[in-house]
Amino acid sequence: MYAFSNAVNSRHSEDIKLLMSQASGKSLISFAGGMPNNDLFPVKQIDDIYNSLPEDIKRLCFQYGPTSGYPPLIQSLKDYLSNKELPVEDNKILITTGSLQAISIITQEFVNEGDIILTENPCFVGALSVFETFGAKIVSIPIDHNGIDIKALKNKIATLERKPKFLYVTPNYHNPAGIIYTLERKKELLDVLTDTGIILLEDDAYSDLYFNEDEKYLTKSMKSFGVKGVEIIYTGSFSKILGPGFRLGYMLSSPEIFEKAESVKQALDACTSNFMQILGNEFLAQHKLESYLKFLRNEYLERKNLLQQSLEKYMPKEVTWNEPKGGFYIWLKLPSHIKSTDIFKESVKNGVVFVTGRTFDPASKKDDRLRLSFSNMPKESIEKGVIILAKAVKKVLKNAKVKNT
Repeated sequence: MYAFSNAVNSRHSEDIKLLMSQASGKSLISFAGGMPNNDLFPVKQIDDIYNSLPEDIKRLCFQYGPTSGYPPLIQSLKDYLSNKELPVEDNKILITTGSLQAISIITQEFVNEGDIILTENPCFVGALSVFETFGAKIVSIPIDHNGIDIKALKNKIATLERKPKFLYVTPNYHNPAGIIYTLERKKELLDVLTDTGIILLEDDAYSDLYFNEDEKYLTKSMKSFGVKGVEIIYTGSFSKILGPGFRLGYMLSSPEIFEKAESVKQALDACTSNFMQILGNEFLAQHKLESYLKFLRNEYLERKNLLQQSLEKYMPKEVTWNEPKGGFYIWLKLPSHIKSTDIFKESVKNGVVFVTGRTFDPASKKDDRLRLSFSNMPKESIEKGVIILAKAVKKVLKNAKVKNT
């Protein structure tokens, strides 16, 4: 029997392992994978970029780089984030190996075992696994279709015996809930946190993936609001656009927070892959990103519409959802007397998988929801998958009705 550390006992880490295996199941129709479809990656553009690199830069691809990141990429990111009105001149950028590493670095920087972290409920399962691994006490706040419940947040902060280290939120095209915070709700959240000393960790992996240009303004980052009384750490990622295999993320923070974060990063992996940073930088610097994003928005909108139409056609009326304005996900609400784990057991028998609501509950209990991802789905499989899923829902509903009579 091995004397494993407490850090390996994250129940949400086990959920992630299961999720990744389900997402890659070859014989399954999978609504599980929160990732782009392989057919959408910019393979030709990346081929052209690498083949056109000077020989000395190609050699640099294979070398260590600065812990903080490849300097040309940092400059390209400054330009990119400046266009989003983020305060890049007063803050510093740290390149990370995916945005999940940024979340991990921030957690290590601030959290000792037993410290409180506030999260949304539901919450991104990757972040939950990080928080659990470092022994944090997770206190969750419910969300509605406009964002985090402000009254519940105020009440929770007022009743906690200790000040939370930070509040973690994903305000733009939430994973798993698919919602986007209204600008009013973002302002209310900042008002609540002002002068409390509670840091806001703003995770923004999806804001470029809006469906309607007229609603782009909703994606405005809270770090760009210019509020003085709240310390905000902003994280972003190229996993949902260039591809998860790039493992390129970043964090934007005050110089003091950056300095300690860089030390944590050095101890973790010395530096993010120079190879991927150089390719990512050229993609940005050669202005290939915006045209590629337009292509992606059209693709994801088409997939979302197919899923929305199929749900409306086949799903029983007892199941409800909000149609997303961007991102990857639709979050279904079930009648309270049935569980998404029971539906999963039924649907997987017939070749369809999704992610159960329990996976995203910090307490791993609430199970009246399920997440469907349309981003990774072949268009021709969406309707077939929904038909199978709807049959599973109806069967579970029928069994519950028989049981209660």
